[in-house]
Amino acid sequence: MALGGLWAKEASGNQATMHQPAKAKAVIQIFCPGGVSQVDTWDYKPELAKRNGTPFDPDGKLQFFASKPGNCQGSFWKFRQHGTCGRWMSDLFPRLATCVDDMAFVHSMHSKSALHGPAMFMMNSGFILPGFPSMGAWVTYGLGSEADNLPAYVVLPDPRGLPPGGVLNWGAGFLPAKQQGTTMEAGAGKEPMADLFPPQDFKGKTGDAKLLSLLNKRHARERPANSELEARIKAYEMAAKLQLSAPEATAIEGESEATQKLYRLEDEDIGPFGRQCLLARRLVERGVRFVQIFCGAENTTARKIRPNWDSHEDLPRDHGYWGRVLDGGASALLKDLKSHGLLDETLVICTSEFGRQPAAQGNRALGRDHNAGAFTAWLAGGGIKGGISYGTTDELGWKAAEHPTYSYDFHATALHLLGIDHERLSFYHNGIQRRLTDVHGHVIGELID
Repeated sequence: MALGGLWAKEASGNQATMHQPAKAKAVIQIFCPGGVSQVDTWDYKPELAKRNGTPFDPDGKLQFFASKPGNCQGSFWKFRQHGTCGRWMSDLFPRLATCVDDMAFVHSMHSKSALHGPAMFMMNSGFILPGFPSMGAWVTYGLGSEADNLPAYVVLPDPRGLPPGGVLNWGAGFLPAKQQGTTMEAGAGKEPMADLFPPQDFKGKTGDAKLLSLLNKRHARERPANSELEARIKAYEMAAKLQLSAPEATAIEGESEATQKLYRLEDEDIGPFGRQCLLARRLVERGVRFVQIFCGAENTTARKIRPNWDSHEDLPRDHGYWGRVLDGGASALLKDLKSHGLLDETLVICTSEFGRQPAAQGNRALGRDHNAGAFTAWLAGGGIKGGISYGTTDELGWKAAEHPTYSYDFHATALHLLGIDHERLSFYHNGIQRRLTDVHGHVIGELID
């Protein structure tokens, strides 16, 4: 019986296992919604600083997303070289700067949309339209999970709310419904999942679980085309396990004082994101395949500080806040993974949906508009060659110049590091053999150690 169970697990979870040797076993994706300004963070542009205050219209027909062209605006933070590799990084990230020798930067990312929702979908699923499987869904469809009592794909939304596009960012699309991400809470004192435990009035009234399981499976057999029924049954079965495993996995208060200090848990601003990053380490440590962390939420309510990186009015204020948050949590995550011997087998990626313009925006000229033409993403661990960069933007950071890179190439490279050939991980849907990279994509060999 035990051997049969192992065979069944392998058959159900390894649709594309090991097309080539894997360098990574798990992925932690940090997503910064809103549009991180590449010229204020990772992409050093001294020429932009030289032209500060001069008109910005490089080809005479520039059209911004939501405003008239402003003047060139150099970085609001000073750039310096760091690490033995000498990579440039802005002063917005003093702690991440100490990790630069483990990080690889892709400076030539670009998107097909300058709208938050479609660009979010493209970076997560490879398509600007909703309804396509997310990267996490594809990875777990191909590889399954090493954890028996935790979901294969866990999502940690920002405590302030969902990102632009909402739950579709971690949806299963046309893949079996069980591949969608499972959201968990990283807040202190909160239950790890909504409705994981029964209300007080129902405690002790468990019912006949075996009979319910029998009826559910009979109902599902009569409807083989509906994967949502199977996913619901699996969710119930997993929920029973999670009542024991989830509280243990999320009990970060049991971590050492030094670890809690590393993640800045006591800090009012950094602490919530630090908890997410610490929980991500604990989850991959326990066999979860894909963990997605969101650093920022949708623009749902008016605040003095934008609830994400969408800095139209006051970039020094908004990026100043979110930069401190990302710097504290992401640097702690990289160092913690490394100290636990997990960085070599865990691929950490950090991205946004698009970048921002090299010119100023707003009445006080302190903001930047959307820019689908250029942004930066970085990777670390999991077979990545640290201390390097790939691709360039033009001298002002407006458009991808050398090695323009769409999400297809980024996803193909991540799948390759997991041992998956992106052209062979596919699913037949509506007459088309679909895949995460559509009909595009190539592995960026320069990033691989």
